[in-house]
Amino acid sequence: MTIHPTVAKVTERIISRSGDTRRAYLDLIDRARDEGVHRPAMSCGNLAHGFAASGDDKPVIKSGKAMNIGIVSAYNDMLSAHQPYGRYPEQIKIFAREMGATAQVAGGVPAMCDGVTQGQPSMELSLFSRDVIAMGTAVALSHGMFESALLLGICDKIVPGLLIGALRFGHLPTILVPAGPMPSGLANKEKIRVRQLFAEGKVGEEELLEAESASYHGAGTCTFFGTANSNQMMMEMMGLHMPGSSFVNPGNKLRQELNRAAVHQLVKNGWDGDQYRPLGHCVDEKAIVNAIVGLLATGGSTNHVIHLPAMARSAGILIDWDDMDELSSVVPLIASIYPNGSGDVNHFAAAGGMPYVIRELVGEGLAHDDIMTVYGQSLSDGARQPVMDGDRLVFADGPQSSADDSMLRPVKAPFQADGGMRLLQGNLGRATMKISAVDKSRWTIEAPALVFDDQNDVVTAFRAGALDRDVVVVVRFQGPAANGMPELHKLTSPLGVLQDKGFKVAFVTDGRMSGASGKIPSAIHVSPEAYHGGPLGKLRDGDMVRVCAEKGELTALVDPVIWDAREQAIAPPPASGTGRELFAMLRHHSDPAEKGGSAMLAEAGL
Repeated sequence: MTIHPTVAKVTERIISRSGDTRRAYLDLIDRARDEGVHRPAMSCGNLAHGFAASGDDKPVIKSGKAMNIGIVSAYNDMLSAHQPYGRYPEQIKIFAREMGATAQVAGGVPAMCDGVTQGQPSMELSLFSRDVIAMGTAVALSHGMFESALLLGICDKIVPGLLIGALRFGHLPTILVPAGPMPSGLANKEKIRVRQLFAEGKVGEEELLEAESASYHGAGTCTFFGTANSNQMMMEMMGLHMPGSSFVNPGNKLRQELNRAAVHQLVKNGWDGDQYRPLGHCVDEKAIVNAIVGLLATGGSTNHVIHLPAMARSAGILIDWDDMDELSSVVPLIASIYPNGSGDVNHFAAAGGMPYVIRELVGEGLAHDDIMTVYGQSLSDGARQPVMDGDRLVFADGPQSSADDSMLRPVKAPFQADGGMRLLQGNLGRATMKISAVDKSRWTIEAPALVFDDQNDVVTAFRAGALDRDVVVVVRFQGPAANGMPELHKLTSPLGVLQDKGFKVAFVTDGRMSGASGKIPSAIHVSPEAYHGGPLGKLRDGDMVRVCAEKGELTALVDPVIWDAREQAIAPPPASGTGRELFAMLRHHSDPAEKGGSAMLAEAGL
């Protein structure tokens, strides 16, 4: 299938833009393989420290004749998605021995749960935890004891952080290993109904907690299509998972056999020979475009408008929001997963899941098939369904048609003709708007602004009835430099109540909105941020603001003479407590949201 001309054009633009940085990156990883820290070059003292506690594996590691796999784990048993990883290392060691290889836990990285921290002061640590995870991954792999890596992580900032860090060791063959979603619980529609009733004061905390507990009820990722599950989708679109492995529930034989297959495949991808597949060559410009296409086609999380540029930069690839916007114009929405639809990721998987999505996108020329995957030489090899044949894992042909057209549809009959991500621009800056869950009648909102510097003040105003009107709610000083760019998901319910009352409501912020947010038209990630003199700092209560997805517009309808004469609002002082003061350095050196909102990458000159 010939690649779609727009996809081809955007890809070529990215390749051209990234020419110098990509060449420098590939040179870096080539030198790391030949001259970097690795076992044959280590002194006896270094090496002895590295295998001192390796037990029965010590003779094999000592010999230096077999692959040693470095495991980087984001395990903790507070985060439901990562709780299953607790037993993975011992299993991985067994699976490695089956191939004559060894494995060691190279290091652990933090895994923050945005579900726990939403609306709390600790959410201001969330985005920068990605940099911490990337640095932790680099520390783990820097020991030079390994010829390959397995990355155990699944949720919001964790997969981007693991990948960013591992890409600096891109000469190593690497596979990401998911743990899968929890089984479906309380229907999402019912969960949202109870949340809005609570926001209106019609039910109490006991009823709300019961609903939340019935929704988030066991081990595995949350089942809505937020950032965590969007991570898994993108890893499959980039060919970095074993085929069809993203949405298999934890704790069953299929899940275990997929883990075994990942370890066995990694050994085959080894250090020498024709099957050598280093991570830095798997993650190329075409793979990054595939990730964007997958994000658009499935209605994935807006957080990846920030994470994708950061991940790409770590591989020497430069992308921007114009690339995403142009791809969105030609990539149709073929999945309808909550919050864009009623079903969750388990229903998505049952309808055909990623094997169907890959087959459709490659078949219609919207995704690059000719990428180096961890399992083969084309993305099409990933359009397969893992199933158990007795005790044996087999990869069957993926579905040729959707098993549920309320969840999945073909490219020729999509839910929406485009990918549902819009780049908004105007005198308020550049922003992202996700429209796949927004009713088309609300794609354009023009209303007076009410301006806040703190999300809690919005909740207070809502409870006082001060927002019962047509309104554009603006929350500024929420960018990376101001306070770490927290998600403002707690505002979803009150804004939803206002919209359900019949008011015209839009939301504008230089912060983030959760990947689970849906029906409110929201211009988010506004750049430049107010803290750095961005135009949100000039807005005043009562200014008319137009938020328009149809024309890609984000404009304050203020006389230009008055606008130009206005002074910037003064940023609130930085908050302390909950560890936030420890992240001051990352705030001070962070770069704009469009580049990924990373201090680490900015200071590294990437």
